[in-house]
Amino acid sequence: MKHILTTAAAAVIGFGLATGAMAQSALNAILDAGVLKVGTTGDWNPMSLRDPATNSYKGFDIDVMTELAKDLGVEVEFVPTDWKTLVNGVVAGNYDITGSASISPARMKVAGFSDSYLAVEIYPFTTEDKVEMFDGYESINQPGVKVATTLGTTFEGFTKAWFPNAEITVVEAPARGFQEVIAGRADVFVTSNIEGATLTDKFPIVRVPGAEPRAPSPIAMLMPQDDQVWINYVNNWIKVKEAEGFFDRVRADWGL
Repeated sequence: MKHILTTAAAAVIGFGLATGAMAQSALNAILDAGVLKVGTTGDWNPMSLRDPATNSYKGFDIDVMTELAKDLGVEVEFVPTDWKTLVNGVVAGNYDITGSASISPARMKVAGFSDSYLAVEIYPFTTEDKVEMFDGYESINQPGVKVATTLGTTFEGFTKAWFPNAEITVVEAPARGFQEVIAGRADVFVTSNIEGATLTDKFPIVRVPGAEPRAPSPIAMLMPQDDQVWINYVNNWIKVKEAEGFFDRVRADWGL
């Protein structure tokens, strides 16, 4: 009997050790490897912008992730991704964390999120030469109105839900919905107040008159859903950096 109990106890201990090994946190792996891998799309101004000539990135997310890597004492590696594969990449372990993404029920089913540090609102936009065609959301939700959106973004879901009667064009990254409107192939696109502000400064784009903001959404970093050690580290890091004024400075640097 004693031999049986000893064998059973050893088996339990062995299982516990094996389970612990399999459940190693991304935090430990990052520290061991000396590299923080960050998934970023490089196409969301001013959050993440990629320069194809140099393959370098700049933006709010880039500054935040560079600071996170510095405080971890590791290098940062930006891993190119796109909106339709952003969540799959963090689930598959292609990167340890992502830049900013809207928190949504669909994403929460398979991935975890850090605490939020910013919020966005969604508006429809058109070009200056078409602005008189529209007055609020119902004027967009009409047959013959062409609305463009980008595959895999939260904007795709909003576009389909808000404008079921319109003609919807879904483009894949690196193409973007707003580019369809600028090129004259579509009339309207929806995006956040953050990206919208940068586009109206650069292109003849304006908000649709009479269209109030919709879908206020907190944004945060996507992380592995079951890695509470890593999530706790990042959440506490956000609290510390907020208290130090770091996020205020970076938001101001990028006009957020």
